Amino acid sequence: MNNNRNAPPFPLRRERYQSGSLKIEKRNAGVDVWVYRWREYRHDGTSTYRKKIVGPVSELRTKAAAQKAVQGLALDINAMVSAVPVSHTVAELISHYKEVELSSGRHTTRVRQVYQHNLDDLILPKWGNYRLQDVTPIAIERWLESLPYAPATKTKVKGVFGTLFRHGMRYQWASTNPIALVRCSSKRMDAPDILTPVEIRGILGELAEPARTVTMLAAITGMRRGELFGLKWEDLDVERRTIRIVRSLVDQVEGKPKTETSRKPLPMSDDLAAALNSWRDQTQYAKPSDWVFASPQSFGRLPYWPDMMLRRHILPAVKRLGIQKRIGWHTFRRTAASLLMSSGSSVKTTQELMRHATADITLELYAQAVTEDKREAQNTLSALIAGQTIPAIQGAEMVASA
Repeated sequence: MNNNRNAPPFPLRRERYQSGSLKIEKRNAGVDVWVYRWREYRHDGTSTYRKKIVGPVSELRTKAAAQKAVQGLALDINAMVSAVPVSHTVAELISHYKEVELSSGRHTTRVRQVYQHNLDDLILPKWGNYRLQDVTPIAIERWLESLPYAPATKTKVKGVFGTLFRHGMRYQWASTNPIALVRCSSKRMDAPDILTPVEIRGILGELAEPARTVTMLAAITGMRRGELFGLKWEDLDVERRTIRIVRSLVDQVEGKPKTETSRKPLPMSDDLAAALNSWRDQTQYAKPSDWVFASPQSFGRLPYWPDMMLRRHILPAVKRLGIQKRIGWHTFRRTAASLLMSSGSSVKTTQELMRHATADITLELYAQAVTEDKREAQNTLSALIAGQTIPAIQGAEMVASA
């Protein structure tokens, strides 16, 4: 790995300075001449030899004299040749980006993993051998359409590809970013599943520890799975009822939380505090520096694997209850946001509890769920239109008179 972060590990332009060659070319008719030969590179990476007569041997009696005569020509040729950009491939750009950008330490473990996956598993196999100038918006659009993924996933792939080309432009490997012209919808084909309070209570009732407490924590706080399993006891202040988010664990690798907003502390409900205290009394790993959900298989050195906890404990409980929904760790986060909004929390409060970067993300998640308050609001509107008598709605007269 290149230790100098400021210097790119690959040349941005291949300097092809050539001395050329001087030879005497004998003529069948006329005088012999000095000929200067050099290699000329084309934009597609191929090359051909060129030659130019310098002068007759009768006037340039020595090679030194011929070299002096050709100096100006050699400088002109090299000025033109060095201006021809190297025809880099997408594979070369990916290598450069990973070496310079992904290894810089500016990104979280999760972000690096997402980029590595998209670059190595999706973009490189299809586009690796393409020259940068041969990548076109229409070709990218058709490729994205052919991928068997959800629209949101395709949008992420497009985003990574666009970031790659912006990196190429920054280092003058590419003059344009074709991904900027690619159209790609991120609209979901199906609304994500949201759990009801009754379903959550049922799941908690089916679970043993520590699956019960970690699921309760996920459902009440909406914490991301890396944050849940990255908790240590020293991050919890039961007296003040707060949870500090200082790390995120991805594939058992410790890193920083997703964003600066993600690092904000969370409140701890009384029920949650009681559940955490109860679990701490049961676990053998209860020191401040221990993981909250330390795995006995690793003798407490590591927490449980989130996917293992989900497959072995939570999903079987869901199946026993007959819940026909697609459930993952993020389901609890979406559910928390939806239930907060439907229970009367403001968008701002929900955004802060979910630690969303913008309120738009909060509203998008809420809009995807059909909640009881939406049904009640529609029933009220239907009754108004039908002329039925309904209880007075506070503020309705003010709105009507406005």
